[in-house]
Amino acid sequence: MSLKSRWFWPLALVLVLGDCSSKRIAEAELQPPHVPHEVVGDVVRLTLTYNPGAAFSMSLGEYSRWGFTALALIVLGALWRTYQATESTDRWQGAALGLVAGGAIGNLVDRLRHEAGVVDFIDLGIGDIRFWTFNVADMGVTIGALMWAVILLRRPDPSTESTR
Repeated sequence: MSLKSRWFWPLALVLVLGDCSSKRIAEAELQPPHVPHEVVGDVVRLTLTYNPGAAFSMSLGEYSRWGFTALALIVLGALWRTYQATESTDRWQGAALGLVAGGAIGNLVDRLRHEAGVVDFIDLGIGDIRFWTFNVADMGVTIGALMWAVILLRRPDPSTESTR
């Protein structure tokens, strides 16, 4: 098994399982929806919500569920092609792609499972100043995308390599 595979597959699998499990627990334990449960005072709360749109409450109106489902499938296809093109020894890009793909799959499963939308429950902020409520899949996508951006920014430009 290549280095990229040793990082990609376990991270993607753990993220999907952790995301789906945490969402089921949130649905069972955080009833009724939209009622905050303080964990660390007012700073960290668990609040069950359903997001019919996408990140940062983006919406396609009545087409959100299927529009964002189609978009997720397109993104997963692009991630798969990128994974295949990644060098077998590139563990960092394999890890970044695994986190993004695992998060995308976790939210896709939820979008298909619920007409109400993706389950979100992690609620951070102070008083009325709150960040968007999110989930484990969102953390994977965000961390993976940031990792991937750093990898790409640090990678030498191939067009300048040939002139050295």
